[in-house]
Amino acid sequence: MNCRSMALGGHVKKCPNGHVEGVWYNSCGHRSCPQCSQLRKERWLEKHKARLLACDHFHVIFTIAHELDELWRLNPRVMTEVLFHSARDTLFSLLTDERHLGARVGVMMALHTWGRTLSFHPHVHCLVTGGGLTPSGAWRTVTNGYLLPVRVVRAIFRGKFLDGVAKALEQGQLKLGAAMSEQKLKNLLNQLGRKKWNVCIRERYSHGTGVITYLARYVRGGPLSNPKLESVDEAGVTFRYRDHRDGKVKSMTLKAQEFIGRALRHVPDKGMVVLRHYGIYGRCGKSLRDRCRAELCQGEEPSVKELTVEQYWAKAGHGEKFYCPVCGERMICVDRFGRAGPELLEYRRKAA
Repeated sequence: MNCRSMALGGHVKKCPNGHVEGVWYNSCGHRSCPQCSQLRKERWLEKHKARLLACDHFHVIFTIAHELDELWRLNPRVMTEVLFHSARDTLFSLLTDERHLGARVGVMMALHTWGRTLSFHPHVHCLVTGGGLTPSGAWRTVTNGYLLPVRVVRAIFRGKFLDGVAKALEQGQLKLGAAMSEQKLKNLLNQLGRKKWNVCIRERYSHGTGVITYLARYVRGGPLSNPKLESVDEAGVTFRYRDHRDGKVKSMTLKAQEFIGRALRHVPDKGMVVLRHYGIYGRCGKSLRDRCRAELCQGEEPSVKELTVEQYWAKAGHGEKFYCPVCGERMICVDRFGRAGPELLEYRRKAA
C-alpha cells in the first residue's frame, strides 16, 4: 500500500542547470507488489535465459485435486513442499528410466496458485529439457513426439502426492479444519487415489525461451497486474481476464472485500521458495551444463551482468526520465530522505 509513496522515503533529483527538480519515492520491494516487480523479473529472466541449453524443451503442468484446496489453505508450506517434491520425483523417476529416456534432465519449476479470475487453483509449471545426460556422460535426446506418456505421469504423480500428504499427516505436520478429522482425510485420500488427476504435457518447443518468459510472470508481481484493473468504485473492483474456455477477454466485478481476500490468498508466506531448479538446471549444476554444451557443440555459458535501473527503463522505452527534458543533461541526486514516521508523514501530506 505504501509502495512509491513518501512513507517509504526517497530522493530528490534535479537538473544540473536548474531547469527541473523532482522527487522519487522508494519502492516496497515486496515480491507480490505489482508496481515494483518488473525490474526484478527482468533480472531473473536475463540470468536464467543464459542458463538455457539450445535444445528442445517441454512445458509440463501438475495440478492437485480441488478437493484438497482447503487443506492447502491451512497448510501452504507443507503442501507446497509436497507438490514440488512429487512433481520433481515423478519426472526424474521416469526420465532416468531406460524405458523412457534414461538420462538426467534439467527442470525449472514455478508455483502458481491462482486462476485467471483470482480463484484458488494450486499447480506447478515445469520447464523440462528435451534431453539429458546419460550415466556415461553422453547427451541423449527425446526422440518421440512427446516427453512421457500422460497416463503414466498422471498415475505416478497422484500416488506420490497422496503419499506425501499421508506421511505429513502421520508426522503431525498438518492442521485440519473443524469439519475434517484424520480418518475423514484418510478416506478422502483413498477416494482421490481412484480419481483422474490433471497433468498436462504441452507440445515440444524448439527452445525454452518462450516457456521461461511465461514462468517469469510468477517470479514477482502477484496474480494481477495494474493494467488489468478497469475501475474501482462503490460497486467493487472490476478487472479484465481472458477466459481459457473460449479465449475471449472478459470483465469481472468483485466487491472490494472479496477482491482483497482473493488477492491476498495468493501472497506466499515469508521465506517460501516458489521457484525451484533441479538436475542440469540446478543451482549447483553448472558443471553438468558445461558437459551438455560440449556434447551439443555449444559455446560456454555466458556470464550476465545485473541489469541496472537505467538500463531497464531504457529497454522499456522510458530512458528519458533520467535526463532533463529541457537541456538533456543527466539528472543528479541532491538529497535523500528516509522512511517517515506518522507525524512527519502527516506533515508532508499537508505540505503537498
